[in-house]
Amino acid sequence: QLHVVESGGGLLQAGGSLRLSCAVSGRTFGSYVLGWFRQAPDKEREFVAAISWNGVSTDYADSVKGRFTISRDGAKNTVYLQMNSLKPEDTAVYYCAAAIATMILKGPYEYSYWGQGTQVTVSS
Repeated sequence: QLHVVESGGGLLQAGGSLRLSCAVSGRTFGSYVLGWFRQAPDKEREFVAAISWNGVSTDYADSVKGRFTISRDGAKNTVYLQMNSLKPEDTAVYYCAAAIATMILKGPYEYSYWGQGTQVTVSS
C-alpha cells in the first residue's frame, strides 16, 4: 500500500515556473514507479512524466520534454516535477500516482495509487 499527496499547484502567467511535490508514504521499500499525470477539462487524463524508484530511469511526454523535469529525494520519499516555460495549454489538474513496478509505466490504468490532484492554471 502506498499513499501519495501532491502539493505546489497555483496560478501563474505563461513563461513562468512552478514546482510540484509528491510525498510518498506507506510501503516505500522495494521497487515502485512514480508518475505525474494531468487532466484538463473535458479531456482524458494524460501522462506527463515518470521516474523509477531509484531515480535511474525517467520518461516524459513529448509535449513537456525540455521544459519539465522529474526528480526524487529518496531521503524524503518525495518526487518533484519542476515545470519551466509554462504555457496556457499546461493548465490542468496534476496528479501524482504510484505503481509497484520495476519499469517506467505510462498508462494511467497501470497505476494503483493516486493523490487528490493539484490545480495548475497558466494564464496567457
